[in-house]
Amino acid sequence: MRIPLLYKLAVTPFYILGEHAEKVKECAWIFQQAMECHVTLKCESFEELKTQVVNLEIEADAIKHRIRKQMPSSILLPVDKYQFFHYIKEQDLIPDAVIGALSWVDYRDRPSIPPDLEKDFFLLVDAIIDPVEDLTKMVREAEKYFRQFSDKQRETVQQIIRTIRQQKYQADTVAEKIKRQAFSMKNDPLTVYHTVRLVEKICAIADHAENACDMMRAMIIR
Repeated sequence: MRIPLLYKLAVTPFYILGEHAEKVKECAWIFQQAMECHVTLKCESFEELKTQVVNLEIEADAIKHRIRKQMPSSILLPVDKYQFFHYIKEQDLIPDAVIGALSWVDYRDRPSIPPDLEKDFFLLVDAIIDPVEDLTKMVREAEKYFRQFSDKQRETVQQIIRTIRQQKYQADTVAEKIKRQAFSMKNDPLTVYHTVRLVEKICAIADHAENACDMMRAMIIR
């Protein structure tokens, strides 16, 4: 596939997509802090952290709109535009999922997570952070690939994709364990329901990361 010289020299949409991925990664980091704050009751800044995530989501939206604005119909991309915009959509849904999880936490008075499940909750949060962090690395390596079209560079991107999928599997494994424990504990039904739904909302963060890497895989194998 011939790539226009202007694409090779310009700041590409994939470069700006990397900026978006950085904002998404920051959201995940703050989510991690907010969950630790909520579970351990060692800080009073949960609402402040939630506000930070909301502000980062707004900044990520602005970058998304900048990408779309700078891509007139005449621009030549090395990938299918539908796939490219589908990728953006999935990556952009990660901050939304983070906000959804934090809002769900906020529906109940603290502490809302059974003490016996705290350790596994921390494991789950850590597990969903990893694939979100690796999205940034994947996008940066993909940008190099679409400039060079090197088989070696494509394998680098594919290896990151495989890593993200494995991380998602690990998150699902921890989530399944928590849900089974929640249903077997002698807690009131509301606590069980809130716990299980929170696990699902946290897993949705990693779901969108996996969906994004699946779309990246579709773009690099063309």
